[in-house]
Amino acid sequence: MIRQFELVERVKAYDPSADEEALNRAYVFAMKVHGTQTRLSGDPYFSHPLEVAGILTDYKVDMASIITALLHDTVEDTETTLKDIKKSFGKDVSRLVDGVTKLTRIEFQSDQAKQAENFRKFVLAMSEDIRVLLVKLADRLHNMRTLHYIKDPGKRRRIALETMDIYAPLAERIGMQGMKNELEDLAFGELNPDARKSILKRLDFLREKGGDLIPRIITELEKTLADKGINAVIEGREKTPYSVWDKMQDQDLGFEQLSDIMAFRVIVDTIEDCYLTLGIAHGAYPVVPGRFKDYLSTPKPNGYRSLHTGVFGPERQRIELQIRTAEMHDIAEHGVAAHWNYKEGEGGGKNAGAAPQYRWLRELLDIIEHAAEPEEFLEHTKLEMFKDQVFCFTPRGDLITLPKGATPVDFAYAVHSEVGDRCVGTKINGRMMPLRSELRNGDQVDIITSEAQTPSPTWESFVVTGKARSRIRRYIRSQESDEYTKLGTAILERAFEDEGYKFTNKAIRNVLKVFKQTKVKDLFAKVGAGVLTGREVVEAVFPGIRKKKDDGKIVPLAHARDKQAKARSGKGGKEDGVSIKGLIPGMALHLANCCHPLPGDRIVGIVTTGKGVTIHTIDCDTLEDFVDAPERWLDVSWDVGNDDQEIHVGRIHLAVLNVPGSLGDLSTVIARNDGNISNLKITERSTQFFNMLIDIEVRDVKHLTDIIAALRADPAINSVERARG
Repeated sequence: MIRQFELVERVKAYDPSADEEALNRAYVFAMKVHGTQTRLSGDPYFSHPLEVAGILTDYKVDMASIITALLHDTVEDTETTLKDIKKSFGKDVSRLVDGVTKLTRIEFQSDQAKQAENFRKFVLAMSEDIRVLLVKLADRLHNMRTLHYIKDPGKRRRIALETMDIYAPLAERIGMQGMKNELEDLAFGELNPDARKSILKRLDFLREKGGDLIPRIITELEKTLADKGINAVIEGREKTPYSVWDKMQDQDLGFEQLSDIMAFRVIVDTIEDCYLTLGIAHGAYPVVPGRFKDYLSTPKPNGYRSLHTGVFGPERQRIELQIRTAEMHDIAEHGVAAHWNYKEGEGGGKNAGAAPQYRWLRELLDIIEHAAEPEEFLEHTKLEMFKDQVFCFTPRGDLITLPKGATPVDFAYAVHSEVGDRCVGTKINGRMMPLRSELRNGDQVDIITSEAQTPSPTWESFVVTGKARSRIRRYIRSQESDEYTKLGTAILERAFEDEGYKFTNKAIRNVLKVFKQTKVKDLFAKVGAGVLTGREVVEAVFPGIRKKKDDGKIVPLAHARDKQAKARSGKGGKEDGVSIKGLIPGMALHLANCCHPLPGDRIVGIVTTGKGVTIHTIDCDTLEDFVDAPERWLDVSWDVGNDDQEIHVGRIHLAVLNVPGSLGDLSTVIARNDGNISNLKITERSTQFFNMLIDIEVRDVKHLTDIIAALRADPAINSVERARG
């Protein structure tokens, strides 16, 4: 355990003006309040905050951060209050301690919700002062170093997963590479100990086999550069076991195929020397294809700058060279601590979140704003913490950094939330491309927007950034609520009309308490979502109505269908069920995939609790499953006008001759009849015929019938029917 005078000496070594008296007071204060508390290792509990402070001295952080490290567990684990901290050490330290402190005194529904709420508070605190993150990372690092003292393997695994998912990526985001590597490797040792041991054995074997290989390579590299007049300091290092394993898994490589198990940092005087060194290395040694990366012209979001290249270097060894200046090297090793952004008078920790390298932090704040639940925020945050990144550009040349696998929709939301919401198309490097296209390094992305566009629920299936997903989900929640309200209103209007009563909001307001609702809109939404039935609400408004008793017999399906058909047949043949016009399929309304109903079909709705209404054709076989639940059947109608051009999907089953050109004939016939193939699946093939299912975008059932008739007239088509089931 570090002694009091040793801690003071460490701080004074890099900050001679440090307040020694305040440090001593914090040391004594923490030791006193923690008292006889012990850790699982048996050590005095005070050894933990002291070690956390010691870790931070390696990064030469300011006095307030060191004092915060000494006090960071006092509010959580002792009787000390933030008021006590503020009185003894000032407002700045009190705010930092509050940011690191967990919400242990608040009860949550689950451990995951508790973890997520803690992290939400943590993000808000570090957005105001990045020093909160520095202390929290040092705290987590010491806890991981002593993880083996926890006896419960499930708890050890949970902590290791949290470290791998949250804290190691956070360390990388602020450029603290050494801390990130140690956190990952410690977590890896807990999550996959066998793999780590195997890699360590291989690394030991290479070390024994190579002997003094690294010093020999450094000597030759220094001579090669000196001969060309470059003054350089070269350091060699091995990748950590986790880094080796991660690259093997990510790129599906064997251990022998890795080109950068040995990496050499070449530290030169100027940026010009960086590029000169790169040219000398490429001229002296064969280059490993695809290994060159220029982080000088395009720095990483955390401020990291360096040139990376792979070569078959001295003694024909595959090595990686990282070429940088001394200042770049300091930033690469210590990240935000090297920037001193948190120092008084140099931007201040409070403003750290406004710096360009902390754009990701502002994205997390945006996610907090739009996430509905703590667990959802935690999920989206993990998405935002991707390690692998791609660098893309706007048409004006602005750099946008995104996770690997990002799409133009992710890019649009990264530019601005409104741009994402209004996105209708994209040009990548001048070419129109689908919105689900995966972006690559260097792509220039032009987003096409429309005021009429809104986020599509289908986007959620391919976006990878937390910000994009949280915005899309927020829109879906809002839209679903509106759709449930609209559907519920229509159902109640029909229910009142069926009983001969006039529907009014006043009548609904009178029974809100019966259903434990506060707003009329909320009650409508409950009916639309299938939680309540229209009949239940009508009975609550008019208690004199009594529901007809069921005789206990199952209603024959044919009778149920006839009843629905008669209910919908009015004068002139116009359907008068609950109109589904204007409802968005996929929200409160779902068109059944078993029968693909189209406008013009006789239809019936099946109410599903929490999901709204699913529309089936009246002859759909799936209705057999609901024959003993007549209360779930809903009389519905299309209410389609002559000017309605909404697109629907019809499905046909087709057999086509197995001859050249038959597929072309098929698509031509459909196109000539204003249809569009949205999906095609071959279900069976033989020497004579291909059987296939085809989804066609059409206006209504008549449009589909016309296409079927045209297909039957084509000699290449053997048979065609509308698909059922």
